[in-house]
Amino acid sequence: MQKLIKTLVDDVGKVLMGKEDQVKLALTCLFARGHLLLEDLPGMGKTTLAHALANVMGLEYSRVQFTSDLLPSDIVGVSVFDRSSNSFSFHPGPVFTQVLLADEINRTTPKTQSALLEAMAEYQVTVDGETRPLQEPFFVIATQNPSSQSGTFPLPESQLDRFLMRIELGYPNADAEMAILKGVDSSSRMSELTARISNEQLRAIQAKVDQVQASDSLLSYLQRLVTFTRTSSDFAYGLSTRGALALLRCAKTWALIHGRGHVLPEDIQQVMPSVAAHRLRDAADYSDQSGYALVEKVLNSVDVLV
Repeated sequence: MQKLIKTLVDDVGKVLMGKEDQVKLALTCLFARGHLLLEDLPGMGKTTLAHALANVMGLEYSRVQFTSDLLPSDIVGVSVFDRSSNSFSFHPGPVFTQVLLADEINRTTPKTQSALLEAMAEYQVTVDGETRPLQEPFFVIATQNPSSQSGTFPLPESQLDRFLMRIELGYPNADAEMAILKGVDSSSRMSELTARISNEQLRAIQAKVDQVQASDSLLSYLQRLVTFTRTSSDFAYGLSTRGALALLRCAKTWALIHGRGHVLPEDIQQVMPSVAAHRLRDAADYSDQSGYALVEKVLNSVDVLV
């Protein structure tokens, strides 16, 4: 399995150079059966990462460009009256896929943003009173620009919590940027990416996550991290139990990706910024959604051992 995961990381790295850690985090989110939020400035490769992941995973892929005039029916689909049959027929929206790229999700209105909530949480949508299941697996990768940019509608806490992880790509390192400047065309490499894993192999990896062990001392460390966010005056609110479970599941997946059958404190420390930062708010500046400084404060304040 380690060889397979390395192949996936290397293949995605051909089109998103110098971002191995971010690719591993994205795979962690998929293997943990979660949804991923990519937040960064335009032109950092968010869409490239989403498309490359879909290609190497061999999954059906759809992309929706979120704009201010996008309607919920544009996401989930709509029933249209068919005169020939004198009945309504359902036209499925782009949500009926395996990998849905919700591009610039914070460019659209809260009403349309909320259209994804049921799909992300329940893996089904309800249209005209009829519930329709989505494909398996179903993985949402949403991108958003920083909220400081004009024309954005910040995601509410309820929708942010639906994303298992949030990561930032950042600027490329010097070597990667030099290769890009010398003419390495990532778009041409994208077409060369082929499926490296079957749906059966993906399900097997996801099932193995549940088999990764977490000791009582490890769980005690995780619980103390969560408790600190709930009791420190620096936080507007702390991590919920769902947030704690998300942190544990991602730590198990990170351990599995690195060939271990048990979780180490380092696994929690590696995934916590991506799992917890978007679930925390600064008590002194509630409008700040970054949360990374808060996570660093938690990790620096809580000892691994007691």
